[in-house]
Amino acid sequence: MYEILSVAIAITLATSAFICFRWRNLVCTGPTPLSVLAFSAILFTSGLDVGLIMFPLVEFPVYAAEEQYGFTNPLAIEFGFWGFLVWAFYFLTTFYFCIVEPKVGLFQLKPIRWINNGVVISTCAFTAFLFLSYAPSYIDGITPLQQYFLVGCIILMAVFSSTNIRYVKILSLASSALFMVLILVMLVFSGASFEAYMGSMANLSGYFENIHRFVSPISDYHGWYLFWWFAWSIMIGQFVARFVSGIKTWQLLLALLVIPSIAIALWFSTLYYYFANEIPVVGILRGAMVVLGVIFVINSLDSLIRLYTDNLGFDVARVGHKKYLIGNWLLLVGLVLLYQLTPFKIEWVGLIVIGLYAVIYTLLFKRRRELVDSFSPATGKI
Repeated sequence: MYEILSVAIAITLATSAFICFRWRNLVCTGPTPLSVLAFSAILFTSGLDVGLIMFPLVEFPVYAAEEQYGFTNPLAIEFGFWGFLVWAFYFLTTFYFCIVEPKVGLFQLKPIRWINNGVVISTCAFTAFLFLSYAPSYIDGITPLQQYFLVGCIILMAVFSSTNIRYVKILSLASSALFMVLILVMLVFSGASFEAYMGSMANLSGYFENIHRFVSPISDYHGWYLFWWFAWSIMIGQFVARFVSGIKTWQLLLALLVIPSIAIALWFSTLYYYFANEIPVVGILRGAMVVLGVIFVINSLDSLIRLYTDNLGFDVARVGHKKYLIGNWLLLVGLVLLYQLTPFKIEWVGLIVIGLYAVIYTLLFKRRRELVDSFSPATGKI
């Protein structure tokens, strides 16, 4: 299984590099272009969830203790699981849905359309399930009944937010701003000087010195992360492509690699300072992290809900608010329980997405001349 994953990653990265070189000046514009600020906020908050907020404090000790991660420091490992290179997956799918899909319409083919929607819905539910599973690690003393109630409320809020793109935009901007505020607050509470914080951030160099190691699974846990990224890539590309605002291909790649990675680096470096100096994260800080994590989950879910409901024609305009809210809530709650009560795994969804990639590659290869002839790399026009 990991052999398939490694080959898929290599092909994805090679394709991204080829696209950026061959059509670097091609102007990419989605059907609903937004400002750079709004686009960046939606990109960041749609492509991440509560794991970004809470996982590092749990994972740093593991990466420090286990031999397989001994080639660099825990901060570099954590960043390698979340930042920079893996965002090339999102670039490939964003470029495809912004530029290629409107010309070929492969996702309008019935088998591909249904598989795609199944992937989006199942990954959407997995995001909620992940919060359900890890809630006891975030919230001390929470009971199982309270866990299910909280997840049910989160799903309901996400479904409501998805009813209007304005809500998605506002929530994305607000959560991005709150994220940066939380970083500043935690730095103040830590008592770190500027030099000490930069010393913590300097550990990120371990990632770039060993970047080749992150192209294939370092461990089973890293493999789980990579399958998760593949599962997310196909749908985040579909959603984010809608809001691309007339930027060139190389700028799109740079935005996807750099903008989220800067925010992730700042956050992880802050948490790593707490870990390295054995500073406990308790009280108001832990509460703030939980609240922001919940907002991130809502942000991720509302983007995905809006995507699959648009794809299926199950939007508010067609079915009305009541049916939309109840139908989506029941669907996602049911799938969360499916993850909880069955051996269903996100790795399976990741494998399906890799298979979908293979089908799309094959169909595009058959139409390669028609497709390539429609591009003009010199002028950046189609």
